[in-house]
Amino acid sequence: MFDKILIANRGEIACRVIRTCRHLGIQTVAVYSEVDAGAQHVRQADCAYPIGGPRPQDSYLRGDAIIEAAQKSGAQAIHPGYGFLSENADFAERCAKAGIVFIGPSAESMRKMGSKAGAKELMAAHGVPVVPGYTGENQDAALLAREARRIGYPLMIKAAHGGGGKGMRIVREADEFAANLESCQREAKNAFGRERVLLERYIETPRHIEFQIFGDAHGNIVHLNERECSAQRRYQKVLEETPSPFLTPELRTKMGEAAVAAGRALGYANAGTVEFIVGPNAERSGGDFYFMEINTRLQVEHPVTEMTLHLDLVELQLRVAAGEALPGSLLRNKSVPQDGHAIELRLYAEDPQAGFLPGSGKLQRLRLPAPSPHVRVDAGVVEGDTVTIFYDPMIAKLIVWDRTRADALLRMREALAQCDVIGPKSNIDFLERLVRHPAVVEGRIDTSYLDGCLDEFLPGEGKNADPAMLFAAATAWLLHEETQVRDAAMASSDPHSPWARADAFRPGHTGKRIVVLDHTAIHAFGNAGNYALNCGELTYQIEGAVLHDGILSARFDGISQRFGVTVGNDRIVVHTNAGRREFAHTPPFAYARVNSESSDVVRAPMPGRIVVVKVKVGDTVAAGQELLVMEAMKMELSLKAPQTTTVASLHAQAGEFVEADAVLARFSSDHP
Repeated sequence: MFDKILIANRGEIACRVIRTCRHLGIQTVAVYSEVDAGAQHVRQADCAYPIGGPRPQDSYLRGDAIIEAAQKSGAQAIHPGYGFLSENADFAERCAKAGIVFIGPSAESMRKMGSKAGAKELMAAHGVPVVPGYTGENQDAALLAREARRIGYPLMIKAAHGGGGKGMRIVREADEFAANLESCQREAKNAFGRERVLLERYIETPRHIEFQIFGDAHGNIVHLNERECSAQRRYQKVLEETPSPFLTPELRTKMGEAAVAAGRALGYANAGTVEFIVGPNAERSGGDFYFMEINTRLQVEHPVTEMTLHLDLVELQLRVAAGEALPGSLLRNKSVPQDGHAIELRLYAEDPQAGFLPGSGKLQRLRLPAPSPHVRVDAGVVEGDTVTIFYDPMIAKLIVWDRTRADALLRMREALAQCDVIGPKSNIDFLERLVRHPAVVEGRIDTSYLDGCLDEFLPGEGKNADPAMLFAAATAWLLHEETQVRDAAMASSDPHSPWARADAFRPGHTGKRIVVLDHTAIHAFGNAGNYALNCGELTYQIEGAVLHDGILSARFDGISQRFGVTVGNDRIVVHTNAGRREFAHTPPFAYARVNSESSDVVRAPMPGRIVVVKVKVGDTVAAGQELLVMEAMKMELSLKAPQTTTVASLHAQAGEFVEADAVLARFSSDHP
């Protein structure tokens, strides 16, 4: 076994690898970019080396700097995590030449299957069903357009060396192909260092099933059961689980055998994942599944496999890389018996109601559920850390386990209820709606469902109209205010202090008060947990209200109710079994600034880098025309003209970094 390894990654996966190494007594070396100097993976490792600037191209994609750090530190091996250089055959080969073990498959295997295009060709040659498409190396735009017409629409453009939902586009019409190709290639180059793409027919309403495989250098290979990843938004997995509620035992056997056969054909060693796209008739026919790609690395969703098989896949990776054989307990069976059901969700800094725009900023408050035999949290940040614009905005992965799928869903709801994020916006509310949605609860969601029915998972007009939650929030804020006043009075020893007065200055008196939540005024009379609340035509009588340890209990119009509540930072989160609702608290006489600029400017929706500027001053642009393209959080954002107008001035150029809300373009006040 190794004495010291370097982890060529960051965030939660680096912290997760460090955890296993610490258990095995292996020293760890981290690497970090300029903005990650204080990151958790740097703090948790035994030592860490700087490797460059904040952009991945200047740091985590610099194989030379990483190998140099490994040599300086005396690391015997490099664990690549996932993303960055994890599926880069050239990097694996350079590690071998430098006398450093790459903890993953060989460069030869990666070249055969690390490329989506090469993997499809190889699988087809070995009789594994593949989706019709084009996987050639010729990337001439005209040729790709001809191949697209041959394949037929709708089709998918995919980064040949990508993963994690990046560098993928669905194209439904021929006239949309060129723009999507350009954007996909650019995103692929920025995220993975290579712009090669492949084309394949897009299968409507499919399921996404992947099989974890593991091989060693002694010719052994097994599969460790499947994971279903059909809940996706823009090809980014949202919920992963095992076992799949969709597969029959017969279909599971066929797909597992195909996954192992693919690995054996390659002499595969270490961890890998064979991904299949499964048609809607597969459950009945026992077929209709197609090879999609092979990921030559550990997957983001590997914890659900670990939770149901009671294995440490990182430990297996390390032992196999050190030359050990797979344990006999795995080799005695064609598949490994599963124990219970596990589900994983990813908590992100993003705004679902703004098109899931990635967020950034300091995590002023971060509350996650306590780990237990039923709950696991994999995180790369803690309260006080900053989510930067340069990398994936994941805050944490929540993984739950229980005996049945229904119980695991209940565990996940409980875990989400214990989460709270203040700072950048998060997707907690979206995730809570997701795990309660009938399509998820009934196990019938497909890969296109979320994108097609997204409004079912987001709050909208009338969806949060329950007055009980509004009045519970008002009650919680009143109790919160009274506690603050009481504490201030107790802290003051001056009898003449205004905090000691009992007149109208003190907000705890029985006179009228106004609580403004989400721009809605609630009029309140009373104190000490007994209030008459009025909002428009609605009136509630609150009696015996107590707020303790995040629980509000009170009698609402004589009916006793209980709510989970978080109060502070001018916000109140109210939680019930049906989900959560967050209210913004505003002082009753706060000044509301009106944006007088209307649509005469285009602003940066978040911090990021300008990739391309497509117009110049004086151009007349049509409503919806693309003006600029931004890159942030490893994704591209297209900024378009709000109306038909003339470009009066431009305030950004390609390659420039801009802050959130910065004016990028102004338009003439005299519109055509």
